[in-house]
Amino acid sequence: MKLTGNTIFITGGTSGIGRAMAEKFQQLGNKVIISGRRKALLDSVTAANPGMDSVLLDVTQAQSINAAAQEVLTRYPALNVVINNAGIMPFDDAAGELDDEMATTLLNTNLLGPVRVSAAFVAHLKQQPDAVIINNSSILAFLPLASNALYSATKAAIHSYTLSQRFLLRDKGVKVIEIAPPWVDTDLIYRSGDPRAMPLADFIQQTFEKLGTDTPEAIVDSVLPARANPGAQEHTLVDAFNQSMIDSPIPVA
Repeated sequence: MKLTGNTIFITGGTSGIGRAMAEKFQQLGNKVIISGRRKALLDSVTAANPGMDSVLLDVTQAQSINAAAQEVLTRYPALNVVINNAGIMPFDDAAGELDDEMATTLLNTNLLGPVRVSAAFVAHLKQQPDAVIINNSSILAFLPLASNALYSATKAAIHSYTLSQRFLLRDKGVKVIEIAPPWVDTDLIYRSGDPRAMPLADFIQQTFEKLGTDTPEAIVDSVLPARANPGAQEHTLVDAFNQSMIDSPIPVA
């Protein structure tokens, strides 16, 4: 994709990967509109980045998505890039009881959110030059983390959905790109400082290097072995990965 001269809407743009991507795109000469549920956070980010704009959006609510899309397109009819970034990562127990409220919120945020956001903008994007949809999945789409089984499943679903979306838009003038972050040191759960986590600045640099090419998957090199793993024996790597997390757990503080 071209990295400058775009008008970009990004969900979950107030922290972590979303904010870092928004700021990087703005630095490269794009008009960036971020979204989130909390106006105070949106105002804080836009104040720190003059020229960046924002819109309130609760990605779990279809009505909120449609209203936000209408507002963005009214104010920015040249919009040509939509980035589905918003996500949450609660813990769950696939071998125990289900927190149904948490599970519903997770599915609405991580799966239906990107699907609904894409649907709200796709007719407009088909009419724009250099149109792009970017979907944020995860290394856990290919290498599920047992302590976050449902989160991992939503990211696997986004990967699958992206493959179908890309095929259906192949002749419609809309490029569909997937990013699949590794463990990045952000506040998605908590900032850990763990040496196993990729520094956010490094992730952004490597991701933008990939985004500036024609690749449909802007995946940093450290994720590529997991991306290539699924197959008849994929459980071997999955089991070893989860055992390593038990042996060396993520620090809580």
